[in-house]
Amino acid sequence: MMHRVAIKIRSLMRSYLRSFSFTGLVFATLFFCGSITPSLLPRPYIVQGILSGFSLAIGYVVGVLATWGWAFLELPQPGPALARRSKQVCVGLAAIVFALSIWYATEWQNSVRVLMEMPPLESTARFRFFVIAILVAFVLVSIARWMIRLGAFLSKLLQRYLPRRIAVSISTLCVLVLGLMIGNGVIARGSLKAADRFFLQADLLIDDGIEQPALALACGSEESLVDWEAIGRRGKDFIGGGPKADEIERLTGQPSKRPIRVYVGMRTDGDDQARATLALEELKREGAFDRKVLIVATPTGTGWLDESAVDTVEYLHRGDTAIVSMQYSYLPSWITILVDPSRSKRSASALFDQVYAYWTTLPKDERPRLYLFGLSLGAFGCEDAADLMETFQDPIQGAVWSGPPFPSRQWASIVNSRNAGTPVWLPTFRDESMVRFTAQQNMLQTGKPWGPIRNVYIQHASDPMVWFSPSLAWHQPQWLSAPRGPDVSPGLRWYPIVTFLQIAFDLPMATSVPLGYGHNYSPSSYIDAWIAVTQPDGWSQTDLDRLREHFANPADQAELPALDVDPESTESR
Repeated sequence: MMHRVAIKIRSLMRSYLRSFSFTGLVFATLFFCGSITPSLLPRPYIVQGILSGFSLAIGYVVGVLATWGWAFLELPQPGPALARRSKQVCVGLAAIVFALSIWYATEWQNSVRVLMEMPPLESTARFRFFVIAILVAFVLVSIARWMIRLGAFLSKLLQRYLPRRIAVSISTLCVLVLGLMIGNGVIARGSLKAADRFFLQADLLIDDGIEQPALALACGSEESLVDWEAIGRRGKDFIGGGPKADEIERLTGQPSKRPIRVYVGMRTDGDDQARATLALEELKREGAFDRKVLIVATPTGTGWLDESAVDTVEYLHRGDTAIVSMQYSYLPSWITILVDPSRSKRSASALFDQVYAYWTTLPKDERPRLYLFGLSLGAFGCEDAADLMETFQDPIQGAVWSGPPFPSRQWASIVNSRNAGTPVWLPTFRDESMVRFTAQQNMLQTGKPWGPIRNVYIQHASDPMVWFSPSLAWHQPQWLSAPRGPDVSPGLRWYPIVTFLQIAFDLPMATSVPLGYGHNYSPSSYIDAWIAVTQPDGWSQTDLDRLREHFANPADQAELPALDVDPESTESR
């Protein structure tokens, strides 16, 4: 009895294996091998396994579609002898490519890690990620095969009334539309709702180390117009964090003020306009328009403002600053940008319009200098907020944007119009009087004069949030052309569809690398950008080096002696 069952199982397995398309398996193997090659960021074996599983499944589907397309067009088929030899050659070549890819997997991953100053791996756990890939591919291919069976069933029904080609075309279209409807309407929306609930609960968490401000003039205090409990976790981190006046004085050696920070969370009653009005009234209450520098900052998707960006500008201007921000989402930027990126634009425009409208009523020689700041989705949201045509008669002083995501239209327009001969990852634009780009190394001191409006983009060549694009599936990107960025692996090659999948899987891990790489922007880069844009007074090169050291090693700088400040120096030389 057991013997018969075993024979039956083996027979079913052979029948199941024979049901796979040979061409589909060859394409699946090639796609799998391509997925192991390096991308912008190093990958742990779990992520590699899932990525390779998707690559296997999509490669198989591509091979099946190619076979069907050949048959559908009724193109000539090879004879038995030629077909047999072709299969033997394909199997041999695919086996060689597979073996080489597995062999070089660790070396390819280390080619990325070394550039990012990460310790090299001894092994990439090849067996583990291969098993994960097979399991993921099996599930995806099984779903695809059931959809194919459904299409074949519909085709047979339609062929009773329609010609074969028309019936096949209509049935295929119906199955694709059904798959998209289920994917978008059920899976995608369900996942989005689950993610939204998860990150909402995370936002409700209260950090025991952050207490409600006791100072009456602080945002979120008992006297504040902004309810402390409605600010949210990220807002509380922003309000409760940052340098204090005495800390700035100890580092700079000069009298300093308490930096003003205003934040309005999503749980505050009302829409974007109502929250923006509340933020403006809170700025007035705290005396923000009496400060030297006023920054309208748009946070990331979760509502986070990078400490490296906001703390540095407060030190550079010795606390004579005010920063205002408004939350528009709970979701991480890479999710929000795929679902509803317009959230950040609506929020940024509402806040800027309120602040700008009041700022323009103040005497020009008494009001603060006005700037914009945004990181990631925040950069996407606020880059169009201060439209030049609308603010032409009374323009703001400039902006700092870091990690602008791929849908950013203004950024894309500037990059596409860059000066000839400059790389896409570090372009120059016209005479550089209005817009400049920088990366790990300071590229802002070009010797050319600035204009009245100073805008700086900080971007890394290894940032997937910047360089991801749907066109990666069918078009080789410019950032892979020579010369490449210093943090991009020389082993990264473009493969149709595969490279698109690789960079897409890099998005959730964009901040998993050390500072100065990927989507992690270092305090030193922000210091260079704020100096170029806001022109703080009284900083010598020695002092700036000490400030960079302070942010590079904050734990070791608690009792720094006062700096030797050069009041005649207005900019880093």
